[in-house]
This record gives sequence, C-alpha cells and structure tokens, in this order.
Amino acid sequence: MDVRQRVGRNLKKYRKEAGFSQEGLALECGLHRTYVSGVERGVRNPTVVVLERIAEALNVPAARLLDDSES
Repeated sequence: MDVRQRVGRNLKKYRKEAGFSQEGLALECGLHRTYVSGVERGVRNPTVVVLERIAEALNVPAARLLDDSES
C-alpha cells in the first residue's frame, strides 16, 4: 500500500475514534477541510509538520499515522 493511502486510512480511523468530522479536525489543526479530505483519500502528500499537527489534534503519536500493521 502506498504510504499516502496508509496515512489516509489511519487518519480516517483515528479521526472517527476521536469523534471529529473532517471539518472539525481541520478547524482544530488550522487546515482546510478539503485538505484533510485529500489526505484521507491519499491524494495529498502532507509534510511531517502537518502530520504532527494532525496527530496532536487526535491525541495520538504521529508515528501511528504511518503505521502499516493493518495492511
């Protein structure tokens, strides 16, 4: 699985577990909703700085967004 797809799959999983909508998470991170959507769909290539902001908002280690244990 492509790393962008893996990040997207993990982001969606942790976002839903945290009870965020895409828009709510985007507001929490200071990002646009369409950007969060693009990351989840695997069409955006977020920087490590953005991954860290997302992980902090989700209260998970940033490495969890890269985890491939489910692939």
